Amino acid sequence: MLCGGWCIIGVRMSAPPHSVRTTRHLVTSTGIVMFFFVISRVLGLVREIAISYQFGTSASLDAYVAAFRIPDLLFNLVAGGALASAFIPPFSKLLHEGDMRGAWRLATQVINLVFVLVAALCVFAALLAEPLVRVSVGVGFAPDQQQLTASLMRVMLLTPAVFAVSGIVMGILNAQHEFLLPAAAPVMYNASIIAGALLLAPTLGVYGLAVGVVVGAFLHLAIQVPWLIRRKIQYTARLGIRDAGVRQVVQLVIPRTVGIAAVQFNFLVNTILASTLATGSLAALNYAFLLILLPIGVIAQSIATVLFPSFARMFAANDLNGLRRAFSTGFRVTLFLTVPATIGLMLLARPIIQILLQRGAFTTQSTDMTLIALELFAVGLFAHAGLETITRAFYAMHDTATPVRIGVASVVLNVLLSLALLGPLRQGGLALANSIATTLEMLTLLYLLRPRLGGIEGRQIATSALKMLIGAVVMAVALVLYELTPLAQNSFLLLLGGIVIGGGAYFVTMFLLQSDEIGLAVKLVRRK
Repeated sequence: MLCGGWCIIGVRMSAPPHSVRTTRHLVTSTGIVMFFFVISRVLGLVREIAISYQFGTSASLDAYVAAFRIPDLLFNLVAGGALASAFIPPFSKLLHEGDMRGAWRLATQVINLVFVLVAALCVFAALLAEPLVRVSVGVGFAPDQQQLTASLMRVMLLTPAVFAVSGIVMGILNAQHEFLLPAAAPVMYNASIIAGALLLAPTLGVYGLAVGVVVGAFLHLAIQVPWLIRRKIQYTARLGIRDAGVRQVVQLVIPRTVGIAAVQFNFLVNTILASTLATGSLAALNYAFLLILLPIGVIAQSIATVLFPSFARMFAANDLNGLRRAFSTGFRVTLFLTVPATIGLMLLARPIIQILLQRGAFTTQSTDMTLIALELFAVGLFAHAGLETITRAFYAMHDTATPVRIGVASVVLNVLLSLALLGPLRQGGLALANSIATTLEMLTLLYLLRPRLGGIEGRQIATSALKMLIGAVVMAVALVLYELTPLAQNSFLLLLGGIVIGGGAYFVTMFLLQSDEIGLAVKLVRRK
């Protein structure tokens, strides 16, 4: 699952030369990140194709998905996005002040501390793997499936500490506007899992996937190490518990960790609920969510990755006007590119699943199980994308508490809706609950961000959103009409024609409505 000037991609010709140079650098950086996010997400699709071919929606894949939850929980609680969002602002401040020695000291002490904490938690979890599975992720599994889940979990518990270090290294590089290697790291991770699925799974079974995960974690870190060596990292062999900078990171990370814990709790609840449904339901839910992550990663996360370090620098420089413009433009462009993906995934879900996944062990029944989850996850795609930029604006202002409070409320709502919708919609109910809760979370945070920035250019956002809504309606009508034609009876032609006709209808409509965002998106593509 990444500079303040994204807001000025469309800078006027009267802007000062420094602004123009900054804009060009930022557009180029965004293009680099987007390129590698595309590569990573394409490999992610290949990964899911390979996994679906080998395992379909089998009980063993359910065990693998469930086993992944605990290592993922430990990483996210201690060293995931929470730590990166807390680390970058103080680290960027030291860079802004020219204190390179202090920046290295902070970075290496945080690395030491997080590695020790995560490694200790992983050892503890490995010792208690069986009871953890029985009372949490595998509560609905048969005993033999619970045992398999525990064994897979122990293998994958080798990864969180490695990812913890790699995540901080990514933050170091991004804060210094080095985006190439951090963006390439997920490519290595996905490639390793693909190798595990294709080369190891035929002989090792589902353990081949677990081995691929472990090797991929080490490759994720290894590809970034050469940059640290070239920059002659100044290593400090201390945990830095009493260091003021480390304590500031800890203070910032605690509220965010609460929010991450709430999100992970929601994932655990979904895993537990899905484990009580028909065999393959958990795997189907996972396939659908991973397909949703494709446009989120390519569009929203790549833009937010480039925005966040500059958000932090703008706030440190007390440039609130620049931060406001940066947020508004980044948010509008994110929505502009995400809306057609939302409509496309909702209306073209079946051919997407059939073409990408339906082969080998992934049967027509697997497609039907995944379909309802994908359609209902897609309802909230634009909200997931918008949150990527909104939350980073809060984090850049050293406010991790507000997104956490709203996030916890969203999780509570999500769980309640999941329980209510599970019966009538099965795994689709879990997806719809997520979409409703995420949409309300995005709207609430957007409302709360407004006074913090002295406005969010709300009129411009509202005007753009209205144009996007019109474009979405035109796109939906075009897709529905195309589905009535003889060509649409073939899944491949339905998907290909749907992308061309639906996407064309959306972008032509936005062009006719003189959307500002289409010009920004075109400039971004040209820079890539």
